[in-house]
Amino acid sequence: MAADKSADVWLGRVRSGGPVYLAILEALAEAVRAGELQPGDRLPPQRAVADRLGVDLTTVTRAYAAARDRGLVEGTVGRGTFVRARREEDETGVVDLSMNLPPPPEGLSLGRLLQETSAAILQRTDAATLMAYHPGAGALGQRIAGARWLAPVLGEVSPERVLVGPGAQAALAAVLSCICKPGDAVVAEALTYPGFRAVAAQLGLRVLACPMDEEGPEPQALERLCAEHRPAAIYVVPTMQNPAASTMGAARRAEVARIAASCGVWLLEDDPYSRLCEAPPQGLAAIAPDRTFHIATLAKCLTPGLRIAYVAAPDGQAGRIAEALRATALMTAPLMAAVATTWIREGTAETLLKAVRAEAVARRALAAEALPGAVGAPESLHVWLPLPRGASADRLRQAAQARGLSLTAADAFAVSPEAPDGVRISLGAASKRAVLAEALRTVGQLVRSGPQPAPAIV
Repeated sequence: MAADKSADVWLGRVRSGGPVYLAILEALAEAVRAGELQPGDRLPPQRAVADRLGVDLTTVTRAYAAARDRGLVEGTVGRGTFVRARREEDETGVVDLSMNLPPPPEGLSLGRLLQETSAAILQRTDAATLMAYHPGAGALGQRIAGARWLAPVLGEVSPERVLVGPGAQAALAAVLSCICKPGDAVVAEALTYPGFRAVAAQLGLRVLACPMDEEGPEPQALERLCAEHRPAAIYVVPTMQNPAASTMGAARRAEVARIAASCGVWLLEDDPYSRLCEAPPQGLAAIAPDRTFHIATLAKCLTPGLRIAYVAAPDGQAGRIAEALRATALMTAPLMAAVATTWIREGTAETLLKAVRAEAVARRALAAEALPGAVGAPESLHVWLPLPRGASADRLRQAAQARGLSLTAADAFAVSPEAPDGVRISLGAASKRAVLAEALRTVGQLVRSGPQPAPAIV
């Protein structure tokens, strides 16, 4: 049987630098994680891969063998090598410490909740109506549900100020496209969310790096950047910041709001994590509602599959954000919006949030035990691990990769070369606590062993 031509697209992911066999392995693992390679896809013959990449056959053989050891592929003599089918409980492959997902909710079946809610929605709603085009920024009932979800962080918000978007990424793009024009500057922390950087680059914006401390952007540096460069906006993740896991205190939030007001700058508050807190901090949009666009996704607190984000806009600004959302995404998927609205109305969202929070707290405790130097709130989905002098985040990432662990180094988040070095370790993707605990212990051992020498290139 000939190899599926689509199955070797992943070879384009192979990057130079470091051991070639590890680069091949990582490209294969990433293609499986992204769904580019599906269970049953046949990989190209090893000799064909070696010829295409211009490497020795033994290098490819070593990469394929490592992929088998991790449970990514399986092979039989005479048939070839195939992507292995994975089950949720199958953790023999790469343990993902790189993707910031909410953990499985403690004591609840997300699948059963989705099944029951979807069935109830379809019973009471005409399917043709449900699957037709809907208002791009959410019907009034959906906006009311959004205001209710935001209330613990922002207090009472008028539904007229709330918009419903198909995920935080679309909301970020819509807001930035409205408050900035190509060439404008936006200030962000020196380490920041890569999705924001991607949107800024797409819109032709300049991102200015603000030095950070344990609470986020340093106020004096932020005020200086605003005075010197007159940016269009300040972008912040004030609660359990991604990736540094820092949280602004009340005084720092007030200071950031004051700086934005005195310099005439918009605030863009990306807030995916606050609802995970038992007592969420007050949002910047509650402190400075006339200057702050607040974005809160359900992806980190409930499940990323809902693809729902709520935007609280300043008075008079909701209309143009709605137009931008419609222009870029047209509408939120109606069934997903209906599920989110139903869960919020009926209290299911709070029940699910409580279960996710409980599992997040348990996993964060495991990280505290294995990595006492890691930074993060008790409910955080990720921790930031600053590295000792002389250590290299990228070498730690490579060493972890060789041990079957996937984590993310600082360069994925850095706005400037002067950004702090370290690694972000995500706690939610592993399906079992035991698997996560073992992975965290391995990371701890790698850190304690000191700076890792660069492996020889094969």
